[in-house]
Amino acid sequence: MLENHAKLSDAVQSGFTATPVLVVGDCMLDRYIWGTVGRISPEAPIPIVSQSRETTTGGGAANVALNLSQLGLKVRLAGFIGNDAAGSELQAILANHNIGTDGLLALDDRPTITKTRIMGGRQQMLRIDREDLTPVASQEIHRLIASVEQLLGENPAVMVLSDYAKGALPPALCQAVILAGRAKNIPVIIDPKGDDFSKYRGATALSPNRLELATGASAAPDDLDPLLLAGQALVAQLSLEFMVVTLGDQGIALVEPDRIQRIPAVAQDVFDVSGAGDTVIATLAAGLAAGLTRSDSIALANLAGGIVVGQVGTAPIRSSDLANALADQNSRSGSGKIIEIKSLAEQVAQWKRRGEKVVFTNGCFDLLHPGHVAYLGAARALGSHLIVGLNTDRSVRALKGPGRPVMEAADRAQVLAGLAAVDRVILFDEDTPLELIMALRPDILAKGGDYSKNDIVGASEVEGYGGKVAIIPLVEGQSTSRLIEQLLAARNKD
Repeated sequence: MLENHAKLSDAVQSGFTATPVLVVGDCMLDRYIWGTVGRISPEAPIPIVSQSRETTTGGGAANVALNLSQLGLKVRLAGFIGNDAAGSELQAILANHNIGTDGLLALDDRPTITKTRIMGGRQQMLRIDREDLTPVASQEIHRLIASVEQLLGENPAVMVLSDYAKGALPPALCQAVILAGRAKNIPVIIDPKGDDFSKYRGATALSPNRLELATGASAAPDDLDPLLLAGQALVAQLSLEFMVVTLGDQGIALVEPDRIQRIPAVAQDVFDVSGAGDTVIATLAAGLAAGLTRSDSIALANLAGGIVVGQVGTAPIRSSDLANALADQNSRSGSGKIIEIKSLAEQVAQWKRRGEKVVFTNGCFDLLHPGHVAYLGAARALGSHLIVGLNTDRSVRALKGPGRPVMEAADRAQVLAGLAAVDRVILFDEDTPLELIMALRPDILAKGGDYSKNDIVGASEVEGYGGKVAIIPLVEGQSTSRLIEQLLAARNKD
């Protein structure tokens, strides 16, 4: 659960206020060759991929840096690249995202680590790795330590170590930079690798996945409770403050010395897990850098991880995607659906950019009855999102007379927000919703069958900008007035 949703939303929407963060680790170039598969090769039992395009992005520590940059933080990156074309290409990608690369050291004796993935549609067909896994020379490690210590002088809010066991983070470097960071009270968050976690001693937190924790803790990966207890023992042994364990479709776990807290997975179709761990640790670091609680930072990281696994290829999380997912998650709680015009206009604009149709309807919805529920369900079926404009109490009195509404606006809004068909509720105080309709410019304006098109406020304006007007048949025998009459008759009989 999110402890402070308002603060979390503010952090995401403000881009984490350009907070400085330092990333250190194994930097890679991820190359994707995209195409389609239509037949099997006559030369061997393998598919033929007909190439249509090629893309490149950062991988490993570079992907962590890209995630942080896309979330709005000010990022510096330190690590090794080769003195080659791939290294230059990676530096250009990073520079294009305003990521500082002063800490990247180009080596002549090894290539830039490059992973080339052959994609047939949405399916990864083959991966080709170009790398040299011989130990990096000690003098180069010392050069990288000096570079990191210099960058720590800029007082980043958080330092992230992204370890892919490719040579940039041997024990000597890990211990040196952990000590240097902690001496300046800079949290050090690590995505670990390998079977010896002792090199991470003294860090603030580790963020392994299930298999990585099993390897580092010499535990079985399948039995979750003993595995998390082994992680808790590691927290104590390594003098960590906490550990975050990603558990795939079982969510994520916060492991502290005195408690273990599980957060369920966010429902999501999984297309590609490439880079998901990078997104999780980057979002965790961003949350901590913004002053969010551990629990909220981890819940946010869990949400971000659920977004990127629904995309094909290595793709950093964007603050807009995270804000939308956060708003959608909050709206499912009901109260999060009741929204002000500025926030709603921004949400509608984001929905439309994604090609999602917005339906608008309005009414008093006093004493919600089955006819209302059926009508709203039918309106929602016309598009991707349904917004309900709700008359304020003053507006209802102007339309219905001094005896109405029976329910106050806050109660009517809460009942509407509890319906699955309703995505957002907004109150309006004017006698008609025309001003609201023109501010939101919905794709579809829906009204009940007791209206003709000529009687619908906003109909001509919506059609004027290319929208549509839908008239939905009402359920016979259902009305608020009739319900009030029945209630009064029952009371008089008593």
